[in-house]
Amino acid sequence: MEFSHRSVLLDECIESLNIRPDGIYLDGTLGGAGHSLEICRNLTSGRLIGVDRDCVAMEAAKERLRLHMPKVTLVHNNFENLESILDDLGIDQIDGMLFDLGVSSPQLDDGERGFSYMTDAPLDMRMDRGQGLTAYDVVNNWPRETLRKILYEYGEERYAPQIAAAIERVRTDHSITSTLELVEIIKGAMPPQALREKQHPAKRSFQAIRIAVNDELGAVSKMMDAAVKRLAPGGRLCVITFHSLEDRIVKLSMQEAAKGCTCPPGFPICVCGGKPKIKIITKKPIIATLEEVQENPRSRSAKLRVAEKV
Repeated sequence: MEFSHRSVLLDECIESLNIRPDGIYLDGTLGGAGHSLEICRNLTSGRLIGVDRDCVAMEAAKERLRLHMPKVTLVHNNFENLESILDDLGIDQIDGMLFDLGVSSPQLDDGERGFSYMTDAPLDMRMDRGQGLTAYDVVNNWPRETLRKILYEYGEERYAPQIAAAIERVRTDHSITSTLELVEIIKGAMPPQALREKQHPAKRSFQAIRIAVNDELGAVSKMMDAAVKRLAPGGRLCVITFHSLEDRIVKLSMQEAAKGCTCPPGFPICVCGGKPKIKIITKKPIIATLEEVQENPRSRSAKLRVAEKV
């Protein structure tokens, strides 16, 4: 499938990065390379490190960045491994980092990948198709209580107990192998009023399973810790999130790094010696303009948070 993707909050990201023409920048979620292309256009002697766990995205990025490849290094890896990626490249500090979290439009739209609840496909949902765990494994092999927990916590699905029970009933008879079969099981477990809601009844469950398959929340936590550590003084960290769970991790991580002192509130003086590592640039997250939302509805839930290394 052709990997074309409209980059969310593009102008806002480029402005927030404060790009120096000779700086080193990292796009940790390369995708269709829309953000990366604009970063490259702002570089002269600088360098871009592009990271993605999806081989299809990597190939598309090579084509889109072909005129800039002398200043680009592409790395097929998960951004949660940020520290080891930089160590392998011999880079100590980065002048700016961008992470556009979530699943890209081509992944969602590619019926064969199993992300979509609108087309029939094998239960896959792997961003990196070289990894072992798939949605099939989660749906057919994970305990019912674990399923209920991820549906509720990752998908914020209020009918999680009923859906987990329905999945268990079906899989005791036969394996659940396709996306549309799973959709019908989910719909069958929900009350009639839930099926009349504007949002597709399987949306939250599919989100939850996708997050579990790709360990998305764990990856974000690891990335935030490493990004703050490896930013150069004055360097900017820009993170776009698309749902509340990711945004909460990013927000709290930034607040913790900006706080510095970890002494209990009752202490008269600081004894821990902790200093702020970053300052938060965006007191409130930047969101898409009405014009962008009209052009790209998937930008509606996007939130951009920006911090600067001190």
